[in-house]
Amino acid sequence: MARRHASSDFDVADLPLPLGGFPAVRPRRLRTTAAIRRLAAETHVNPANLVLPMFVKDGVPEPVPLASMPGVVQHTLESLRKAATEAVEAGVGGIMLYGVPTPESKDATGSIGIDPDGILNAALLELRAEVGDSTVLMSDLCLDEFTDHGHCGVLAEDGSVDNDATLARYAEMAIVQAESGAQMVGPSGMMDGQVGAVRAALDRSGHTDVGILAYSAKYASAFFGPFREAVESSLEGDRKTYQQDPANASEALREVALDIAEGADAVMIKPALPYLDIVRRVADSVNVPVAAYHVSGEYSMAEAAVANGWMDRDRLIVETLTSIRRAGAQIILTYWATDAARLFS
Repeated sequence: MARRHASSDFDVADLPLPLGGFPAVRPRRLRTTAAIRRLAAETHVNPANLVLPMFVKDGVPEPVPLASMPGVVQHTLESLRKAATEAVEAGVGGIMLYGVPTPESKDATGSIGIDPDGILNAALLELRAEVGDSTVLMSDLCLDEFTDHGHCGVLAEDGSVDNDATLARYAEMAIVQAESGAQMVGPSGMMDGQVGAVRAALDRSGHTDVGILAYSAKYASAFFGPFREAVESSLEGDRKTYQQDPANASEALREVALDIAEGADAVMIKPALPYLDIVRRVADSVNVPVAAYHVSGEYSMAEAAVANGWMDRDRLIVETLTSIRRAGAQIILTYWATDAARLFS
């Protein structure tokens, strides 16, 4: 017996029904207009989840453009304040600050990094006064910018990185950065026990509310190349003895678990795009915020393609950052943060 619609002569039995007895499903119905696509979107990037990495250089009269990172500069204190305010007004959720000292101020132990008047700490003071609590002020906690050898730690007599001596230095840096206005510190050197050492130092010095964004899975990556120009790294050789091997995935989960056990408030995977599988696995295994760093090499390749007319910049930004968010990153560090915040508003 034919099935009839209650208010018409429409006969369902007249439809060409596939196996199963239902009219053909058409996913394309949810793609027909921009409004429908927005309504049905499974993944959203919020400007508040974006963090802008910024570089501030000591002793320069004006911002210094980076040849390998078009659109990115080493800031003066004045231009840093202006760019930070612009980012905050666009809705960017955080700023990660890196200091670039003068070459003559670098030494074997990175002592300028614990000097309250050093460029990174001075810039933290300036930015905290400028933006207050309107964004999250973060600071990179590492020695590579400040050492004359360019490694992320103090060296032993044989030239290897001395893990425990480095932890003592990190503890000192954490206190100074907190006193200078950092609301979160980012230990990025991949030393064993670095999160525990930093947490203990912050707590002992009364900075119990300062958070830790741990660089938990930082790979020894070719994608960091342009960053070396940005911080004027003195490194000769590589960091493969302490950064992770790109071949390893389960190791990242162990590193993350250790950092959380030591007191990390959030964990990060760096780089992002070549390690989206790691981002997903970490996001599925932890109950703290997961960050991913869309690093200098990823940024520079994209900007080069745009400069050559091969890709549309806005679409590239949106698709790239959406993919990182879709993989499970709640927080995304990207040099596109200010532009992206406007696109995602």
